[in-house]
Amino acid sequence: MNIILIGPPGAGKGTQAQKLVVERGIVQLSTGDMLREAQASGSEMGQKVKDIMARGDLVTDEIVIGLIAERLDSGAAGAGAIFDGFPRTLGQADALGEMMASKGLALDCVVAMTVDDDALVARVTGRFTCGNCGEVYHDANKPPKHANTCDKCDAKDSFKRRPDDNEESMRTRLFNYYRDTSTLIGYYHAKGLLKTIDGLGEIEEVAGRMNVALDG
Repeated sequence: MNIILIGPPGAGKGTQAQKLVVERGIVQLSTGDMLREAQASGSEMGQKVKDIMARGDLVTDEIVIGLIAERLDSGAAGAGAIFDGFPRTLGQADALGEMMASKGLALDCVVAMTVDDDALVARVTGRFTCGNCGEVYHDANKPPKHANTCDKCDAKDSFKRRPDDNEESMRTRLFNYYRDTSTLIGYYHAKGLLKTIDGLGEIEEVAGRMNVALDG
């Protein structure tokens, strides 16, 4: 099964993708991860990516599609793939569809996770992590059991927050998300591939909705 997950920042796409990886044996294809791996691989494509990023230039859609094609050709995604962070534009969506069709593959479903904006802002602005072990906390939903002490590694005074996890930055990110993805929502709806689920709730609750969307 080949899936695209669409959703605003903080909607929980990464968490749900990891559950699908474990439960369905499919591979999460993150463009960010693939670009980093390509740079370290020493391959011809990897050297090209390294040179482009060293110049501070943007990696072209053609190169990203090439990296995805390489991963599909490797057999690593034999049970299917979750596309993470791609496509972001109609041009990328067309290119992905054409590349997959050339390999006899197709998208099975595009799941859009929707979350109320105010709830998303509260979710993101309240989160913080342990700088020692990376454990994630939240002011309202998951505070540490003991103030200034990590539950997982017992590190003290190690908590930190991302500088862009504030309301102003989050609302800007949401605006950019809606601006950039609205056309994709219509594009995949017109193709009959779009399913929409509520992304609010406990992880297992949202996972249940995800499975209904994928298997329905």
